[in-house]
Amino acid sequence: MARIGLGFGRWNFHPLKRKSSLLLKLIAVVFAVLLFCEFLIYYLVIFQCKWPEVKPTTDDGEQATREPVLKAMFLADTHLLGEFLGHWLDKLRREWQMERAFQTALWLLQPEVIFILGDVFDEGKWSTPEAWADDVARFQKMFRHPSHMQLKVVAGNHDIGFHYEMNIYKVKRFEKVFSSERLFSWKGINFVMVNSVALKGDGCGICSKAEAELTEVSHRLNCSREQVHGSSKCGPGPLLPTSAPILLQHYPLYRRSDANCSGEDAAPPEERNIPFKENYDVLSREASQKLLWWLQPRLVLSGHTHSACEVHHEGRVPELSIPSFSWRNRNNPSFIMGSITPTDYALSKCYLPREHVVLIIYCGAVGFLVVLTLTHFGLLASPFLSGSNLLRKHKTR
Repeated sequence: MARIGLGFGRWNFHPLKRKSSLLLKLIAVVFAVLLFCEFLIYYLVIFQCKWPEVKPTTDDGEQATREPVLKAMFLADTHLLGEFLGHWLDKLRREWQMERAFQTALWLLQPEVIFILGDVFDEGKWSTPEAWADDVARFQKMFRHPSHMQLKVVAGNHDIGFHYEMNIYKVKRFEKVFSSERLFSWKGINFVMVNSVALKGDGCGICSKAEAELTEVSHRLNCSREQVHGSSKCGPGPLLPTSAPILLQHYPLYRRSDANCSGEDAAPPEERNIPFKENYDVLSREASQKLLWWLQPRLVLSGHTHSACEVHHEGRVPELSIPSFSWRNRNNPSFIMGSITPTDYALSKCYLPREHVVLIIYCGAVGFLVVLTLTHFGLLASPFLSGSNLLRKHKTR
């Protein structure tokens, strides 16, 4: 009887061992796929991005003395979902993607300053105080950064509302979190950050204040340029750098449409010829002309359209519309890397992992798990074993 019992135990041990072996294999595959798709893929893709080089030259074409280079990162339209729109799983997924992409980019690229060009939130235009506080807390967790890096944010229409939805409370609430500064200077470079939602020009209180602030910024910039030649005095306070500013805003400057935009992250061909509406899709002609005249920028960076576009205003001022940073808005999000000096700049684009690639990997992994399970229980011949048998038969002939 003892032998029979022992034999029965030995006979029952093998299926348990086989099941545990299968379980370990399944867990290993699932863990490896999750680790790659949710963590390692961001390092693999962003590692390929390099800072562009600025190569200033003298009038004679010789290499000039190198100026200090500021490494700046520009992104737009993160659209953190609020309490009303979007499924909770969608919110969780998109925020994880953006957090991993942003943190990986900071670790690998080490920018000195990061600019987010509006529409940080998706529901800031109507969120309650409680929902706003929750959105801000999530943003600060996702876009946390070391103290030696600076983060600057401009307002978008989803943060404070379109012009007809905007009010002082929403603007103050936004500025309390992200600051109300309009002029930021570092390493001899001037950045002007514009609340483009307030540039409708209809004389509203917020609009009048925004224009007055920009007029003051214009005066300080022009005065600093003139002060170098001793033609005027700018009053108290330090002089600004004399370099032409870089204009940062959410709405693009006026253009008829995206018809002249091209590239893999431009608007879809069927949407490029749709006319833009002033003060909704782009700034008005009048507001755009004022900004160009007042500030005389050497470069304009904007967001809002969720697609890339490069245009030149008045034949000389380039503007780059930055695609959305969120996979909810496009399959191939990206951000801009800028190497900037007081007299020159170079820009390059860093693409993030494409979502369809991640989905293909997941689908392939599911298929592999199914094959592995069926093969383990003998319901499907192992492809490796079948191949081995075919080779063996071929050799015996």
